[in-house]
Amino acid sequence: MLGRLFKKAAPSRPLDTARVPDGMRVYAIGDIHGRNDLLQALLAKIDADDQARGAADTQIVFLGDLVDRGSDSAGVIDTAMALRGQGRTVRYLMGNHEEVFLKACRERDTKTLRFFLKIGGDATLQSYPITRAEYIELDIEQLAERLATLVPEAHLAFLESFEDMIVLGDYAFVHAGIRPGVSLSEQRKSDLRWIRDEFVGQRGDLEKVIVYGHTIYDDIDERGSRIGIDTGAYASGKLTAIGLEGADRWYLQT
Repeated sequence: MLGRLFKKAAPSRPLDTARVPDGMRVYAIGDIHGRNDLLQALLAKIDADDQARGAADTQIVFLGDLVDRGSDSAGVIDTAMALRGQGRTVRYLMGNHEEVFLKACRERDTKTLRFFLKIGGDATLQSYPITRAEYIELDIEQLAERLATLVPEAHLAFLESFEDMIVLGDYAFVHAGIRPGVSLSEQRKSDLRWIRDEFVGQRGDLEKVIVYGHTIYDDIDERGSRIGIDTGAYASGKLTAIGLEGADRWYLQT
C-alpha cells in the first residue's frame, strides 16, 4: 500500500515538456515536392490560424524538398521566395532534393543529371519553360547544357541560401533527421539531408525534439523525441504543417 502511495510518477517525455521561446509562434511545413497548389492552400490556413491566435513573433520554417515529383516545382520556388518579400520571418532548410537539383544545374555533369531525373527531377525541369517535345528530343548531354538557360539564376541562388538546421527553444528542425549519439553541433550535412533508417529506428531521448520531413508517413508521426510531418503531399494531396507556441503544438493540413 505504502509502495503504491509513494510510487514515483512516470518521467515526462520530451514531447510533453518541449517549448519554443516565449512570444514566438512557429509553423513548420513538410515536404512539398512540387505541389504549389497545396502550398498556397496551406499558407492560407496558416495565415488564418495565425490571425486567430493573436499577436506573436511568427516564424515559418520550410523543412526542405520543395522540388521534384509534383508538377509545379518552379511555382513552389516562386511562392516560397515571395514570402521573404512580405516582411515575414521565413527560413528554409536544404533537402536532399534541393542538393541534387543544385548540383545538376551547377555542375551539369550527366551522371548527376541522370540521378536527378530518376528521383523526380524530370517533373521539376518540365515546370520551367521547356516543351514536352523538346524535353523528349534532347539527349542527356544536350539537356545538361540546356539547364544553363532553363532554370533562372535567382532560383538557384535562393536554394543555395537554405540552412541545414534550425534550433528554436527545445526543438531542432532538420530535413531528414540526425545521427543518434552525435551532438547537434557535430552533425554532418549529409545526415541532416539524407539519413533515414538509423534515425527513425532510434530509441531513447535526443538532445532536442527533432521536427523533420523526408520519411513519408500516412499521418503525423509523434514518438520519443521525434515528430515526422512528411505526409507524401505530391501523391496524397495532404501537405502538413506543425504549429508551436510555448508548450502547445497543433497541426494544419490540406
